[in-house]
Amino acid sequence: MASVMEDPTLERHFKGHKDVVSCADFSPNNKQLATGSCDKNLMIWNLTPKARAFRFVGHTDIITGVHFSPNGSLVASSSRDQTVRLWTPSIKGESTVFKAHTASVRSVQFSSDGQRLVTASDDKSVKVWGVERKKFLYSLNRHTNWVRCARFSPDGRLVASCGDDRTVRLWDTSSRQCINIFTDYGGSATFVDFNSSGTCIASSGADNTLKIWDIRTNKLIQHYIVHSAGVNCFSFHPSGNYLISGSSDSTMKILDLLEGRLIYTLHGHKGPVLAVAFSRDGDLFASGGADSQVLMWKTNFDSLNYKVLLSRHRKRVTPDPPPHLMDIYPRSHHRHSAQNGTVEVSGHNCTATTIPMCISNSTDFPLGGWTHTRPREEEDEDQHERLPGGMTTSREEHSGIPTSLNSTLENIVQQLDILTQTVAVLEERLTLTEDKLRTCLDNQVLAEDSCS
Repeated sequence: MASVMEDPTLERHFKGHKDVVSCADFSPNNKQLATGSCDKNLMIWNLTPKARAFRFVGHTDIITGVHFSPNGSLVASSSRDQTVRLWTPSIKGESTVFKAHTASVRSVQFSSDGQRLVTASDDKSVKVWGVERKKFLYSLNRHTNWVRCARFSPDGRLVASCGDDRTVRLWDTSSRQCINIFTDYGGSATFVDFNSSGTCIASSGADNTLKIWDIRTNKLIQHYIVHSAGVNCFSFHPSGNYLISGSSDSTMKILDLLEGRLIYTLHGHKGPVLAVAFSRDGDLFASGGADSQVLMWKTNFDSLNYKVLLSRHRKRVTPDPPPHLMDIYPRSHHRHSAQNGTVEVSGHNCTATTIPMCISNSTDFPLGGWTHTRPREEEDEDQHERLPGGMTTSREEHSGIPTSLNSTLENIVQQLDILTQTVAVLEERLTLTEDKLRTCLDNQVLAEDSCS
């Protein structure tokens, strides 16, 4: 485990945005920081001393998301103007426009190979785009309300998305099917992302919670209630050992995921914190908020050199394999009842705390090297359920539902899934038809005006 050295410190304060800062991302070489704002401008801050910042103008509405390509040669931005733009992060600031969404685009991210983009939108869809040919590829349509965030897994085989329908969904990019749904939210699911190994996803909610799920077992392994208002964003440290979150309570919290506890509360913004991002090497992190400020912090609290560590990991003969798609089961709704209990944390800038903050429903699959043993009674119960019906206790006896009725209910659920998917496809076609009709009417009006 990494040792704690010293508190995070505020390194720099960037001034240039004239409105709320909504998103942030570091370049892969850690020489630039991109931020988007409600002032409709994309800023590229050069981190070398006394270097000029670039202001890119092109979006006609609020910028909601920003992300550097893996090689740093492009920056993608999403906006409420229903478009995605690809920028060259140089003084020229040239951009290419992508448009296929019919409502605000909430987030954008490159795949790890830089060949695809994934976007989330208020049109209830997640879309995947080809970067090289600059074209829309396909939609993922199962959300029933605005989609706030979508992210690729590190290997690009999965997409995680979340939104105002209070669900987090997991998608297979090959079959383009929704393969799992997590629905344990008391409000909108605001942000989602994979950890560096791709074995877990974290999600945040308007209900003040942060949750981490093991997608190989579909178990909620960590549950944090450390904020006193909705959690708007978070970022995993490259090591996977830490997570920073930003909230409408004006604070940022740094969590030690190995120990399952809150270690720092940071006060730097006046008003909601809407963007947080670790640099690729983990040495820095940035934050942005409703006060129009962009702050850059020095991490300090981790003594390990992750450049060396990650380099060694890549050179290993047998690195940890990503989860196989067939390991992600079952493919139905899962409700996990969160344990009651919150802990209020108060303190000054960068105050450390030793109060354990992980409210975990399942601890048999931890994030890091920690292992936890479940109670003997729980293990026995699982074994009994796995035994054939003639031995000890079967699942049918537990539930009281006959096998035939169970099978019928499963068939009904499958039919409902198919019906939902069909409705989503019809809804998409209807939207396209409406757009074409609107274009025809506009053309007709223009023709009539020219004739008169």
